[in-house]
Parts: sequence; C-alpha cells; structure tokens
Amino acid sequence: MAQGRKNGTRIEPTFDGSDAAILELRPSPRDRVSVGAPARRRPRQAEPELPDDDDNEVDETPRKPKRGSSRRGRKKDPKPRRRGSFLGWLIRRTIYWGFVLSIWGVIAVVGILGYYAAHLPPTSEWRVPERPPNVQIVAANGELLANRGDTGGEAVRLEQLPPYLPQAVIAIEDRRFYSHFGLDPIGLARAMAVNLSSGQLVQGGSTLTQQLAKNLFLEPDRTLGRKVQELVLALWLEATFTKDEILEMYLNRVYLGAGAYGVDAAARRYYGKSARMVTLAEAATLAGLLKAPSRYAPSRNPRLAAERAQVVLAAMRDTGFIDAAAARTAMSEPAVVVSIQNSSSANYVADWVMDMLPQYVGAIDTDIIVDTTIDSTMQDSAEMALRGNLSTQGKTLGVSQGAVVVMDTAGAVKALVGGADYGQSQFNRAVSARRQPGSAFKPFVYLSALEAGMAPDTLRRDEPFTVKGWSPQNYTKKFYGDVTLTDALAMSLNTVAARLMSEVGTKTVIRTAQRMGISSPLAPNLSLSLGTSEVTPLEMTAAFVPFSNGGFGVVAHVIDRIRTPEGRTLYARQGNGPGRVVDPGVLAQMNYMLAQTLITGTGKKAVLYDKRPAAGKTGTSQEFRDAWFIGYTANLTAAVWLGNDDNSPTKKATGGSMPADVWRETMEAAHLGLPVAALPGVAEQMILEEGPALSDDAPLPPGDVGSGSQLVPPQDNAPGPLDLIGRIFGN
Repeated sequence: MAQGRKNGTRIEPTFDGSDAAILELRPSPRDRVSVGAPARRRPRQAEPELPDDDDNEVDETPRKPKRGSSRRGRKKDPKPRRRGSFLGWLIRRTIYWGFVLSIWGVIAVVGILGYYAAHLPPTSEWRVPERPPNVQIVAANGELLANRGDTGGEAVRLEQLPPYLPQAVIAIEDRRFYSHFGLDPIGLARAMAVNLSSGQLVQGGSTLTQQLAKNLFLEPDRTLGRKVQELVLALWLEATFTKDEILEMYLNRVYLGAGAYGVDAAARRYYGKSARMVTLAEAATLAGLLKAPSRYAPSRNPRLAAERAQVVLAAMRDTGFIDAAAARTAMSEPAVVVSIQNSSSANYVADWVMDMLPQYVGAIDTDIIVDTTIDSTMQDSAEMALRGNLSTQGKTLGVSQGAVVVMDTAGAVKALVGGADYGQSQFNRAVSARRQPGSAFKPFVYLSALEAGMAPDTLRRDEPFTVKGWSPQNYTKKFYGDVTLTDALAMSLNTVAARLMSEVGTKTVIRTAQRMGISSPLAPNLSLSLGTSEVTPLEMTAAFVPFSNGGFGVVAHVIDRIRTPEGRTLYARQGNGPGRVVDPGVLAQMNYMLAQTLITGTGKKAVLYDKRPAAGKTGTSQEFRDAWFIGYTANLTAAVWLGNDDNSPTKKATGGSMPADVWRETMEAAHLGLPVAALPGVAEQMILEEGPALSDDAPLPPGDVGSGSQLVPPQDNAPGPLDLIGRIFGN
C-alpha cells in the first residue's frame, strides 16, 4: 500500500475468501435484538475470564491483548489451591470460633446477670444493713458480765484485732482476697477441678466478698438465681467499699456456731475473752469454724476443731503469714474451751436484764451498754458458795438446785445466782421460781403483832390451837406453854405464829408483807402465817431490806444506767423507793428478836466469823420441799433458797442447815473490807444475855422453855453501843 500511494494509484480493499475468513461482518447472536423485550442496561463489570476449553463457546470478537501478556500464556486452574498445612488451618479455625463463642458467652453472661439483677431492688436502694445491735451488760466496776443480742458480741474494728486473726481467715478461705475483684476465677477453676476429680463437693469457689453478700442480702437457698445475685452484689460491694472495710464487715457478721455471730462473740463464747485477746491457736480455731460451724465447734468436737486448726495454721505458713516455728508452737499449745463462761451465774443476771430492757428503752436499734449494780466479787462468791455446798451436801440432803440474792440497803442487787449451773439450766430461780417460804414468812406476822401494840416480851401460850378445822403443829409435835414472842420467833413455833395472825387478822398481815415488799399473791388464811403462799427469792430479799436500813422500803433493781458506746445516756436510775415502811421503835424490836435466830435459835450456823451483828430467819416448807435462810447486816441483805425443780421433798433439809452455810459463806466474802456496824436500833433498846443454843428449827428442850434468853432493860450506866453489840454476840 505504501508503494501504491507513492505512484499516485488508489488501491481499494478487496473481500476475497481469505479476508472474509479474517473479518466476519455478519451480525452475531450477541448483536441481535430480541423482539418484544426492552433492552436492559447491564451494569458495567469486568468480564470473567473463561478457561480455555474446547467445549465452551467463546466470543470470537478480537480483543486488544494486555500489555506484556499474550493470550496463549494465560491459564487458570478450575479449583483454588488450599494454602498452608492442615494444622495451620485448624489453628486458625479454632481461634476464630473461640473468639466467636467468647463473644456469645459474654453476651449470654451479661444477659443472665441482667435478668437476675432486674429482680434485685434498684441500686439506689442498695445499702449494707445495720449489724444487729449488741447489748453489753457490765458490772458496777465496768467488768463485762455478758453480751446479749442476736450476735452475742461486740463489733470490733479491724485494727483492734491481732493481725493473725484476719490472716487466718484469709489463708483458709480466700488467699487472693486483696487481688481479686469480688470473683476469683483462679479459685473457682481450682474448686471446679477438685470437685470434678473427686466426684463430690469438696471445695467452694466463693470469695469472702461473695460470702458477705450472701450473709447481708440473700436467703441461704442454693439456686442459680441466688448465685448470680450473689455475684452482682459482690461486685457492688467491691466497687463501694475498700478491702479492709469488706473484711471488717465479714469478721463482725459471719456465723461461727453456738449462736455466735462475729469473731468477738465466738471468742467470748468459746474462750471467755474478747477477740482482741485471742492467741494464734485460738484464732486458727475460729477461722476453722467457717467451713462447718457446728461440726468444728470446739465446745462440741474438740478433736475435730484441733485438727481443723492445724490445717489453718499450715495454710497460714504456706501463705507466709507465719513462719514454721510459730505454726509448730501454736500446734503444740492448742486452744482450750473455757466452759465456765457458758455456765457462769452472770448469765442469769444478763437474762434478767434483757427481760426488763424494753421497759426502759423500748425497741433496741443500736448497740447499748447496760451498767448494772452487780458487784463482780460478790457475784463470784455467791456462785462458789452455792456450787460448793451443793457439791458437798446436796446429794446427802437430796437437794439439786438453789438460788442466792444479795442486796444493799438501797435495794440494789449486788449478786444474783439463779441456779446451780447456767449451762445445764437457764431457768432463773432467783427471779422466777415461786416457792413456799415456810417460817421465813413469820417476821411479817410478828411485825404486825408489834405494830398492834405487843412487845418482844409479850407472852403467848404454846398449846394445841384449832381454827375452822385446822390445827397447826410444831416441828417436834410438842407444846411448851407460855413463851415470849422473842422465844417463839427464835424457836419458830408454829402455834404462836398462827395465834398471832388470828389476833391481828390475815388482811393486816398481808398488808404488812406487801408494804415491806412482797408482790406475789397471798392467800388470806391462817396457814399463811406458816408461809404457805409462794414467793420468789428476789422479793423475799427486798422485803427484809427495811430491817437493815432503818425501816425504809426499797424497790429491787439491777439496772443503774443505760448508754450508747458513744456515751449518750438513755436511762439513769432515780428515786429511792416508797419511803419509811416501819416505825423506828418497832424496827428496833424486830431487829432484836431476829438477832436471836443466829444466837440461840435455829440459825446458829449462820453466825459470821467476825461476830458481825446480823439477824435473820430460817424457813422450811411442808414435807421439807423448800429450805430458806434470809438474813441481813447493817450493810447487806441476802436470801438463800434450796430445793428441787420438780418440787420433790428433800432429805429433811432445813433452813438452818445448808442454806445457813451458803448464806454465811456468801456474806463473809461480801463483807470483806466493810466496817462492823450495829443493826438499826438494837443497841439503844435492849441487849440479850446469851443462853443455850438451839439446833435448826427444833424448839427448846423440855424444861428449858423460856431459859434461852432473858430481856434486860437498858441501864443508865449502860456501856456504849459497841460494847453492847459485843455482849450480844459473845465477844
């Protein structure tokens, strides 16, 4: 063509057979338009490469080849080639599905937490409930007598405890307490593995925070819902309080067996001391109780408790809280339960205080301290006197129980023992037992007679006496003719007492007894003169106090003040009682007459070792069911009752036997350090020449009637009061 153009000659294209084979101009099926169907615009997209396959129809339209490539060199495999090894593919798949399942697991956990959290109160209302209030009952000198309340102990601060006590709890219950967020995944996984391998529930995975959440907010049921709520609340506790605050709340609220909530209550329950003072071995024992308080209680299973304590000590050593030497020392000196704390008579006082407390402060909604009038030394002495005599004489005399009450001249209870052993019986016989006082009631009869105009030397005839078919008999079934009222009271003659009541009237005697302090119902019949109506040791003691204090009535009381731990006073005792209830002149005569009981009468065994002026009255009820001695000095009044709870007869125990012994031992200890003082009015009125002594409730021997004492009127040149008292008591 280039050559032709040079010659000026035009060369036209030709369409011979060879050219037609190269260029096909006829429309192909792709160029044809379908009839009746609108043309649709197809989106532009890269045309797929088709494999070189003779069986496939190909577009024969020539295309511009890509630069640097040739159609002949391009070829694609029909299937993709798998890359990498099978192990790599498995790892990638595992990671992928693990990630997917983790996401779904988180979603599921959040959903479950949200569902059960929705059943909890709104978070704005979440607050730690107040710890149940504790009542500290303390003696007059501030010494703790007992704790009462739902917990049984004080709330103690973490810094007040020896460090090894919280460490023992952490070591055995939650070693990662200070590092986890309320849930311990490591501990939970370990517990699950141990439980699965053993086939039973061996370990728990709950943290201290979870346990606290359960104790504070939830019921003790075992359900999935409660467990989830426990976790939600544990997370809230961790976000709201510090670790030390959580641990302190836990230690003050956890149940440790025997009705003790908190470490202080448990320490007092088992060891008779505050948690502030426990030893390492005792701390380990307390921590060991957390697994099963009843099973490992040292008061019930000392061997199991000791074994569990060794496990705790080993855990403390492993965690580095103590060294091996300290662990060995603690193991060699195991904790010993102090059983006396559980049976101490001070618990009778505490129970009595708790019964009266609502009358003073109403509902108790905070910790309080009750200051009592109890003298710890007198309380211990009275308890020892009762227990000792029951131990040595109880079996011989057929006596199994007793009660002792000691009061001062204002009616303040200085000692109160409600039974032989509080641990064996919590019934308070001093306050609640109503028993027949027997002849111990007769002073109210004689007081009524003196107030009616009679005198200590007034004569009455001891002879058979019948009223409306009732005939009182003396202890010896004998009668002694004319006797003075002094002798009749000292010898405890029943006929004279009944005759006096018939003269002054039963209603008069009842009014006299009530005026003196008797509050129990009294039957208006002549047998009342012999003490057939039932009374309590507490009210009998209070009714005798006016004889010792100059004739003033008292209200028996044991609560002096009630205050909060911060010092705010809720109650303080005021008032001195009903005032004078006995005329001074009559009082002097009664004191003189009642003094003879200890000198020549039935209470000779009650004479105090220092010959201190004292007076009193024995009492023995029908069939020897009850034995009493009630006596007093110018400082104190005490009543002793002995008998059996089932009201069975004793083996002829009388008021002048073991009760007089218990009274003497109690009063001798109570008067240590107190100056000797005369009974009100005795020295100024008359003195008694000592005569032959009487044994127990027996009357004077035949032929000696009236010779036991002679009344000597005071002389102008009479010696001083102390000399007179010395003559009365044989000094």
